[in-house]
Amino acid sequence: MIRVKWIPGQAADFAGEVLVSVTALTLDDFRSTPGAYRAGYQLSRAWPRLPGAVGQWLWAEPLRRRLGSVSVWRDHEGMRGFVGLPAHVAIMRKYRELGTTRATTWSTDDVDSRVIWQRADRWLKDAV
Repeated sequence: MIRVKWIPGQAADFAGEVLVSVTALTLDDFRSTPGAYRAGYQLSRAWPRLPGAVGQWLWAEPLRRRLGSVSVWRDHEGMRGFVGLPAHVAIMRKYRELGTTRATTWSTDDVDSRVIWQRADRWLKDAV
């Protein structure tokens, strides 16, 4: 698995209960994969300015046509704001029918990025 370094968000210094969101997109064929990777990366460039965003990793398994993110939010409101962004909506409309999307969320008081990644990684391995 390829994982980009932690991308801090606007609320990177937040301490308290956070919401973790893990997404996984498995594309049906390789032709869609480069475009999906580019779209996700371009969307991540807005991350540092998003209200309620604590931090995020993008990840990919190119040979398995899988990609996604592990994002940490102050609350549901911040995550909903991101999900409703026109750029995110456009990406989902374009790629949702080209593969299978899975997602999970949980709340935690432990904002240790290592602990969050370990739990997300276990879920991703089970979500194959």
